Amino acid sequence: MKALSCIAVLAALVTGSAFAQAPQTSTKKVDGTDNVYIFRYGGHQSMFVVTPKGVIATDPISYLRPAKPYIDAIKAVTDKPIKYVIYSHHHYDHIAGGQPFKDLGATFIAHRRTKERLLELKKQNSLLADIVMPDQIVDDQKIITLGGTTLELDYVGRNHSDNSLVMRLPKEKIVFVVDFAPIESVQFRNIPDNASPLEYIASLKKLASLDWERMIPGHPYAGGRLGTKKDVEDDIAYMEDLSTEVKKAADAGKCFDTAMKEVKLPKYEKWANYEASLPANIERFCYWWGRGY
Repeated sequence: MKALSCIAVLAALVTGSAFAQAPQTSTKKVDGTDNVYIFRYGGHQSMFVVTPKGVIATDPISYLRPAKPYIDAIKAVTDKPIKYVIYSHHHYDHIAGGQPFKDLGATFIAHRRTKERLLELKKQNSLLADIVMPDQIVDDQKIITLGGTTLELDYVGRNHSDNSLVMRLPKEKIVFVVDFAPIESVQFRNIPDNASPLEYIASLKKLASLDWERMIPGHPYAGGRLGTKKDVEDDIAYMEDLSTEVKKAADAGKCFDTAMKEVKLPKYEKWANYEASLPANIERFCYWWGRGY
């Protein structure tokens, strides 16, 4: 019996390892569009846009895995060259793996601070070998026009990073937004890489103020559906409700541990990661309201 149990455990480990080494991929054209596609690679998503003059691709999402499936997905749709690759922000899980795109001649674009971060990592000999340095940079806004398609790159302020770009297709009224506006989910862990939670809320309000109707997220939330303005408004409400409750706890001297145990937001208890990440979300606001940073 023990031998059979060991074999079963070993089989499970091997199966799990094989699955981890071979992430599922899929490509789907966005309904109601002629040229906008979502490429899904495991738990990450990118958007690419096909035009008569070439392809605009976003995040390589090839961290610790090959970039070839993404390139193959684009080639399965069009024989046009990949002209641009745009980074949503500097975090490795979204932008590592760009070198094969560069080898095909793509121009890389990112926010100015993305390039600054990557240059600092390179200086420290910490930059991954397949991360491509941006060729062009964005400050507040940049507009790309290719083959009759216009893509607007907007910086809406500090949130999940200090260099996140919103990619907006004005004609299609679609935005591609990564990490900082989750759909029916609380924020990631203790909201890292953020100077002020209030700045974060302000950036969400700027996102909501832009002209768009559907949002492609960088991860497949809520069953993989696209986001809406209401989803962003719900994110804002969650952050503001959290801020209010944590400020009360901080004023009562309950930050950190007591607040992390006592503060509850039942309105959002059905959201993804509520149990796992709410205490860490509270911790971040405790730093702000209890310590001033």
